[in-house]
Amino acid sequence: MIPDLPPLPALTRAEAELIDRYLDVVDLVGRINPSRPGDTYRGLRAAQALVGKAEALRDALALMHQRGESEVHAPTLAQALRVLGGERRTARVTVPPGSGS
Repeated sequence: MIPDLPPLPALTRAEAELIDRYLDVVDLVGRINPSRPGDTYRGLRAAQALVGKAEALRDALALMHQRGESEVHAPTLAQALRVLGGERRTARVTVPPGSGS
């Protein structure tokens, strides 16, 4: 049985787009992370896709700015990221802890 997730906080369309595009970029950077196992082809494909996703992220931020959304409401957006697995997804971007040897 899948546990019930907390509801997403109320977001503007632009904020929701920002969160979605940010997570797209994070997922790709996680696939490129050289400290994680995988093959070079997977990293290459992710790097190629990153260009388009970074542009979409830029466009989401530009749209927020154009609409007058000049402040990032970090607590609300952080809550949305948590609900969407942002902590798990961003963990793939970091360097794993050493083996202690």
